[in-house]
Amino acid sequence: MCAREARRTATRLGVLAIVAGLAGCAAKVKQDDFNSEIAKLRQEMQSGDQAVASRLDSTNQAVAQQTARIDALEQELQAFRSEYTVSIEKVRGMLKFNVPVHFDFASSELREGDRPVLDRFAAVVTEYYPGALVTVEGFTDPSGSAAYNLQLGRRRAEAVTEYLATAGGFGADHLKAVSYGEVRNRQVVPGAEGPGEQGIENRRVALVIDHAAVATDEVALSR
Repeated sequence: MCAREARRTATRLGVLAIVAGLAGCAAKVKQDDFNSEIAKLRQEMQSGDQAVASRLDSTNQAVAQQTARIDALEQELQAFRSEYTVSIEKVRGMLKFNVPVHFDFASSELREGDRPVLDRFAAVVTEYYPGALVTVEGFTDPSGSAAYNLQLGRRRAEAVTEYLATAGGFGADHLKAVSYGEVRNRQVVPGAEGPGEQGIENRRVALVIDHAAVATDEVALSR
């Protein structure tokens, strides 16, 4: 029962108590009227109890649904990690997915074998983070000039955003491509560079989910 209903009921009960006292002293209140007021009060109290019970049921259902959603997300992320060797970290309220998407030396072409991990990432975002902004960060190995690598890193990021837009169904306003080039503190294997397979760990992208008020972001780090 809400506070207003409680105050109103208490007031009426107080009035009835006074009336009952007067009735006992002066016998001026009819028993039928008194019984009628008591019946009305009982009905109001029962209605209030039912309203409170209904609100509690709705709250419990919402909590159960949210719990089930968090459990499902946790299972999805665990499977994503194990199947594709993905690491997930929380950075300033955003989720960063370090995915095994790499590039050949001096190339920005997305490799066929790396597309399934992007498909899986797109499915997770669509299901659990709809409307979030996904930033694709492009990186290179240190071979070549810093200016060239900055451009190459951007081409790699754009290749991934284009794939997510076409295959993943992301809108252009939910995708952003940025480049960090050869920046040393983001190199997976510092100093490793091509040509060939050497330095491929540094020729990569990272995927960042920037979401607002999503209650399930802590799940990514729970295990």
